[in-house]
Amino acid sequence: MITGKQNPSNPYLTVDAVVEKQDGIVLIRRKNPPVGWALPGGYVEYGETVEAAVEREVAEETGLIFEQYEQWRVFSDPQRDPRKHVVTVCFVGRGRGELKAGTDAVETGLWKPSDSLPELVFDHKKILREYLYEFSGGDIDG
Repeated sequence: MITGKQNPSNPYLTVDAVVEKQDGIVLIRRKNPPVGWALPGGYVEYGETVEAAVEREVAEETGLIFEQYEQWRVFSDPQRDPRKHVVTVCFVGRGRGELKAGTDAVETGLWKPSDSLPELVFDHKKILREYLYEFSGGDIDG
């Protein structure tokens, strides 16, 4: 694998996934700071495509195979991650397999839009709000 040092004057690149499974959206409870509920995702490794990164991150954190996915949006607000400036490429797709927590996740769950939303880290509430508006005409209260 190619290695290199990130220039701290540039944003970091991540991927996030809205993983549809049954009639819900997969969420993970993060093990590492910032702790809390989130969409599956993580950093793109140097020399890795965003597509390979999102497949890897979904598999590592949820045990699922991410399929029938498409690149959906980019979220780049410099304040979206409290640790540093992080740009994320967000994908939407289906999860296949048995849902189980792994690597950075201590728990996984399925959130249904009819349920109340747990407190989410980063800008993941904004991502879910835009996802629901675009794909189902729904919204999240609050």
